[in-house]
Amino acid sequence: MRLLFITLLIIPCFSLAQESLEKEIDSINTEEQAKSYIKEHKAAKGKFYVFNKQKHKTRLASDLFKLSKGGTKVVKTEFKKTYYKIIDKEKVTHYRASYIFFDGSKLSKEEIDAKRRKIISQYQQGYKFSRLAEINSMDINAKRGGDLGWFPEGEMHPEFEEALLEHDNGDIFTLDIEEKKWHYVILKTHDAKDIEEIKVLKLSETNN
Repeated sequence: MRLLFITLLIIPCFSLAQESLEKEIDSINTEEQAKSYIKEHKAAKGKFYVFNKQKHKTRLASDLFKLSKGGTKVVKTEFKKTYYKIIDKEKVTHYRASYIFFDGSKLSKEEIDAKRRKIISQYQQGYKFSRLAEINSMDINAKRGGDLGWFPEGEMHPEFEEALLEHDNGDIFTLDIEEKKWHYVILKTHDAKDIEEIKVLKLSETNN
């Protein structure tokens, strides 16, 4: 009898807790509110994600992209209930290029220019840019053959993005960002395009 009483007491409390969380989720409508809630409510194990339709191909991402702004998806398992809310949804301009980077604090401008002339000549002779990047580039992106992948407007240095806008797809060119001592050989591999992105708040609660 006592066990039954405790069980009956717990069920309404759990139901109220779920309703409370659902109401709180409904009241969160901006990125700032979402990040503030995550910070203030550690128990909800909140996370904030940006999903890119070009990069994220999971079933969850596909389901979330079908929702409109403010929409919510609930995933239930035996042990927990997870909420995903679409905080924002927009199309963002993205660029794509490959590059070879030279550090002006380690090499002289004369050395860099000589290397760049050789690289451009080799590329025009038929060498793959990815291989030239692996051999010559002085940053970690060399491991990817210099490919940046699709990146959103505003992520790279403004002069880098402006240079891409000034050139046609397939162009190979050099760029110097003098104040940073950054020097590049850049291959524009794709035209700019708008890619859909969603900002998602994720919150979880454990089943009692």
